Amino acid sequence: MKIVVIGLGYVGLSSALLISQKYPVVAVDNNTQRVEAIQNKKSPFVDSEIEQFLLLDNPLLLVADDTKAAIDDADYIIIATPTNYDEETNYFDTSTVDSVIRDVLDQGFRGTIVIKSTIPVGYTEKKKKELDFEGIIFSPEFLREGKALYDNLYPSRIIVGAETEQAKQFASMLQSCAHKSDVQVMLCSSTEAEAIKLFSNTYLAMRIAFFNELDTYAMMESLSTEQIIKGVGLDPRIGVHYNNPSFGYGGYCLPKDTKQLLANFKGVPNNIIGAIVDANNTRKETIAEAIMDRCPDGVIGIYKLAMKKGSDNFRSSAIVEVMEKIKDQERKLLVFEPSLNEGEFQQVEVESDIKAFKARVSLIVTNRIESELEDVQDKVFTRDIFQSDI
Repeated sequence: MKIVVIGLGYVGLSSALLISQKYPVVAVDNNTQRVEAIQNKKSPFVDSEIEQFLLLDNPLLLVADDTKAAIDDADYIIIATPTNYDEETNYFDTSTVDSVIRDVLDQGFRGTIVIKSTIPVGYTEKKKKELDFEGIIFSPEFLREGKALYDNLYPSRIIVGAETEQAKQFASMLQSCAHKSDVQVMLCSSTEAEAIKLFSNTYLAMRIAFFNELDTYAMMESLSTEQIIKGVGLDPRIGVHYNNPSFGYGGYCLPKDTKQLLANFKGVPNNIIGAIVDANNTRKETIAEAIMDRCPDGVIGIYKLAMKKGSDNFRSSAIVEVMEKIKDQERKLLVFEPSLNEGEFQQVEVESDIKAFKARVSLIVTNRIESELEDVQDKVFTRDIFQSDI
């Protein structure tokens, strides 16, 4: 069997690495630098597990390419191109997925197309009817930022949005490549699979928003956030996981997925879904106000822009949006972000030397605490109560 993966971001590359343990995989991207990095066994983005996996002695059946000819003789084509949320249309921008499907069908491909990109509920069925082609299925990914490969090797579940023989074969392929032995597999309709993806991420966003609002209450009432969360979590129905406060949920998935699900609810009665989106905006405004109250004068330092440790992804990062709200109030700002080569980020100066950064700022704002801030704890503002990523 030959599998082609188109789009080598977190989702595409981790899927390609997973499957290439046992099956020939051609990994395709129109970004030649990304392709060259993989050809040289280097990760095109910061992800320590992907970097280590590419260098393992075990040979992977993986070839990276940037040509359309890569789809020749493929049995499955996996699409993992970006689908950003368009604020004007209130809908995912599926143009990259549309383009790939159109291109491969124009080249005569008649195998199975598996969409891994996150898409609106109902997209796959609509596309099948529009193109008069039944060989399109949706299989959601459930990957954490910075843990994409791990979550593919040890998946929480495998869901494939079709009940055809090709869908069963694809699910079996993922299952056989996983390092976890008891992975639950679920086959359902493509529309139900699309809903599973969006509802799963929206539930996670709801949990983050809940503990963030708990933290806001504790801050305003001078109570211990840590004690309250620990006490709440002793109820086994709630648990002590995924409960660490932050500046707001962010990253590539949760902000856009919650908004898309809200858009899918058009005409359907709801209160919770819209409240989750609103709560996240309120949290970032509250955090920005608290920072400015803590530092009425002097320079406010923004320590790292990524949502999580070990990542260089700034997309929809909560700390970036908090910084923008502070900048709108014409406060003095300075950024420390080692992954940036430029001397400026969104019209804010970037200081590349950590010692100079610490000396130049009156307050250090960080979404997540790191060891190099231990010597300036009196300057640090964070809501990282349990010092763990969520």
